[in-house]
Amino acid sequence: MASPYRYNFIQRLLHWLIAIVVVGLLAIGFTLWSLGSYQNVVDTFGSDTTNALYTYHKSFGVLLLILMVLRVALRRMSPPPAYEKPLPGPVKAVAVSNHLLLYVLLLGMPIGGWMATWVGGFPVQFFGLFGENGLQPPAFIGKDEALSKQLFMVHGYAGIAVATLALLHIAAAIRHWRRKDGVMHRISLP
Repeated sequence: MASPYRYNFIQRLLHWLIAIVVVGLLAIGFTLWSLGSYQNVVDTFGSDTTNALYTYHKSFGVLLLILMVLRVALRRMSPPPAYEKPLPGPVKAVAVSNHLLLYVLLLGMPIGGWMATWVGGFPVQFFGLFGENGLQPPAFIGKDEALSKQLFMVHGYAGIAVATLALLHIAAAIRHWRRKDGVMHRISLP
């Protein structure tokens, strides 16, 4: 029997899949961003590894977008469960704000990365589904390297915001887990 204090299994599974994808995307994204340019990445990792890192980052970014759209749709159909013990007002306000910001960023970042990629004149790959050349930009999107650089800069700063919000989310989760107040049970898989 389903508990009124737990998300359904699909929602819980999506949460953890998204968490894994986000950690991987942040790791690759910060690695690429910290090196500053494509040539610096090539100089550090070699051409094959560099191309693989960009391809994986794009592919998992598209996967994140798909998973987030599914998660938002499921959340609209099935609202969050009640808390076993009600959270104090300020704690609940921080939790709701953190979740909302994460949802907005985790939807917006893949879209922004996709647009920055296309405006830069590059294809978007999704695990080889669109062939070796990936999904090409539509004709109405012209190449604009300056705009692409600006969009990628925003994408990088959004990554810092996601990392910060995720760390706050993880810290709150550890706090609730140590208190054994039922909050972690809402989203845990087993």
